[in-house]
Amino acid sequence: MPHVHSADGTVIGYDRLSDDGPALVLVGGGLDDGAENRPLGEHLADRFAVVTYRRRGRGDSGDSRPYAVGREVDDLAAVIDAAGGRAHLFGASTGGALALEAAAAGLPVDRIAVHEVPYQVDDAMVSAWQAYRRQLDVVLDAGDVDEALRLFMRLAGSTEQDIAGAEAAPVWPALRALAPTLRYDAACLGDGPPPAHRLARVRQPVLLTTGIAIDPHMTGLPVDFFGAAADAAVLADARRHTLEVEGHVADPAVLGPVVEAFLTG
Repeated sequence: MPHVHSADGTVIGYDRLSDDGPALVLVGGGLDDGAENRPLGEHLADRFAVVTYRRRGRGDSGDSRPYAVGREVDDLAAVIDAAGGRAHLFGASTGGALALEAAAAGLPVDRIAVHEVPYQVDDAMVSAWQAYRRQLDVVLDAGDVDEALRLFMRLAGSTEQDIAGAEAAPVWPALRALAPTLRYDAACLGDGPPPAHRLARVRQPVLLTTGIAIDPHMTGLPVDFFGAAADAAVLADARRHTLEVEGHVADPAVLGPVVEAFLTG
């Protein structure tokens, strides 16, 4: 697998899914080692030069300390450079927040598509988010990655039955390995609400997509949680699109044509 070196020397692993067309870099969200966006990337690979990568602390990418969102922006800058020097971005969930932070920081980005960025918009969710961040720091500092995962799943609206099922599933050990990066995703979202002063610096066209309903494993979230978050993200040139599917990881056969039409528009 190819690698790039970020500004602080961290090695970042990436995959090039295709070579022809405008460059498109896919940015993964929470508990994703880069695999979650791959089906979407393969769907778009006949139209774009698609690159997907493993964010720091995931898979074969390094994890230099101390962590800072600015360092993740530098990682993405290195990947964009490897992709050809300029790129469109697609970001899923907290990866969407990171993509917007990168654009606000002035990276050479063209159009940006983000799916279900979990900004917090009502007072109860903002309070829950800030309590989660404090508790997450405590349990990760104690090395309790299992409790970190449980905290995350509860915040995301999972039931205790969902959590027990996940702990018994074969994927749990892989999630435990990724659990320390929950702190990184939390940092990308900051205090919770959309960061108006930074989003104001994003001048590129941005597509914000959400599903028609909450993911069945997120039933504890408020109704239209992601739609409200997308609507609250004030951007200079924003387009909204609601997909006729449910699920936080959207079906690439549904999401792909919408993203392609926007990026080529």
